[in-house]
Amino acid sequence: MAESGVWESLPVRLHPLVLETLRRLRFPRMCPVQSATIPLFMNNKDVAVEAVTGSGKTLAFVIPILEILLKREERLKKLQVGALIVTPTRELAIQIDEVLKQFMVHFPQFSQILFIGGRNPIEDVERFKEHGGNIVVGTPGRLEDMFRRRADGLDLASCVKSLDVLVLDEADRLLDLGFEASLNTILGFLPKQRRTGLFSATQTDEVENLVRAGLRNPVRITVKEKGMTADSTQKTPIRLHNCYMICRADEKFNQLVAFLRKHKKQKHLVFFSTCACVDYYGNALDKVVKNVRIMCIHGKMKHKRQNIFTEFRQLESGILVCTDVMARGIDIPEVDWVLQYDPPSSASAFVHRCGRTARIGHHGNALVFLLPMETTYVNFLSINQKCPMEEMKLMKDSVDVLPNLKKLALTDRAFFEKGMKAFVSFIQSYAKHECSLIFRMKDLDFAAVARGFALLKLPKMPELRGKSFPGFIPENIDTDSIRYKDKNREKQRQKLLTEQEKQQTGTKRKLVKNKPWSKQKTRREKRRKQAIKRKGSDREEEDIDELLNDTRLLKKLKKGKISEEDFEKQLIGT
Repeated sequence: MAESGVWESLPVRLHPLVLETLRRLRFPRMCPVQSATIPLFMNNKDVAVEAVTGSGKTLAFVIPILEILLKREERLKKLQVGALIVTPTRELAIQIDEVLKQFMVHFPQFSQILFIGGRNPIEDVERFKEHGGNIVVGTPGRLEDMFRRRADGLDLASCVKSLDVLVLDEADRLLDLGFEASLNTILGFLPKQRRTGLFSATQTDEVENLVRAGLRNPVRITVKEKGMTADSTQKTPIRLHNCYMICRADEKFNQLVAFLRKHKKQKHLVFFSTCACVDYYGNALDKVVKNVRIMCIHGKMKHKRQNIFTEFRQLESGILVCTDVMARGIDIPEVDWVLQYDPPSSASAFVHRCGRTARIGHHGNALVFLLPMETTYVNFLSINQKCPMEEMKLMKDSVDVLPNLKKLALTDRAFFEKGMKAFVSFIQSYAKHECSLIFRMKDLDFAAVARGFALLKLPKMPELRGKSFPGFIPENIDTDSIRYKDKNREKQRQKLLTEQEKQQTGTKRKLVKNKPWSKQKTRREKRRKQAIKRKGSDREEEDIDELLNDTRLLKKLKKGKISEEDFEKQLIGT
């Protein structure tokens, strides 16, 4: 295990302006991962680095990149790419790009560019041709697309012939998200004579295969925090105070609200299992937790995510309601609490969620809410991840805010529909939990869960068919009569209902009933799911709809049914 120290103690000499930037950014000392990696990377060694989340890996490759490019014999031209950083998510790419900008202020001879999804690719091409990009930061899908855009006047394959450094950040996550094919395509365009750094929080078989394929005689670096033994497998930061709370399904939201009201002046991440749950509970928290900035982010937000992420990072206090799209590699300054309203689908995801706090030597706290039937999850994490946890008692000053949510649902159809969709998505997510021996559907109290969602009635879905739930009393109201607060939306709904009534006059079909929110087992849906299975992708549950749609577009493109231009327009527009 490497020890931390001052930057001047490195066996390699850093550029004075690099040292000045580190002092300006208030990094007077190195983290162990930095002191272990930087000298090797700067001395032309390929490195495969495994370090716990929040350990300071970004500077461990940003500094060597700058130093290697500064020592080039020939200065890079505008359109020559000297370094390429590949990372799994837009948020992490933006974060790395911002760190680079802090250093690049002193090195105007270098240009940098960001290639990520959710932006117009044609504009990216024009930006590169106009300003260049000696250092490129990007996500695999957009980078692969850029390599194929020769028809738009971009020959990125020629530009990377001058490449000195390749970095694969969060490599385990890159492969988890099914980017293996894109990575192989990108690697095929890159020169063999280069320095390569592979950084990950966990060492999987897939990562090991990538190490063998993409690195030449790499030096393997495993960095553990001070206080851990050499054979420790604990994945969470040692300064993390990890807690769990046992409460009934119909008390979870009340407990969450009580906790957030008590810690108003702090900064929180609140994780939910699905996008629909984020939309619903984020809206609900905004109504019941006052005088706090509450923001929501999930994988289906194509264009909003960047602005939300950037704004929340700058807040001193606030609440970010999110899915696992924020669980990996993201560095949000001074997060006080990571709250896991829903336990994630895998033990590794639990660890990465917790890793959003207690970063780079700071202290932090995490709390997961568990149902009484889920208590063995604590022992499971202790054995599986060597993750120590202690119980937090129920908040005594909690009040019942669920009636408030019912009133909101009765007065606004949009809120009512969000609740129904969130409930369905939660049940479907729960049924697919990786730890199915602990999170068992047959033990789940559906009535208590529905009360916890403040539902007015139970939705029609396969999981509830043929069952009775005496513990849930539906509201005595025709939910079809609930109107949208948005007058234009309600006007459109009434118009649609009138048209349906005209079309079905004289038939015995009921006209105004809501369609079940549960996913229907149509042939089209089956074909789309089979397409995902063939691709071998292992996306998170909350991103599955987006992935299915993107796959459908990709199939059309491959069959020649749409042009690349149409593909990009539809991909951005969906």
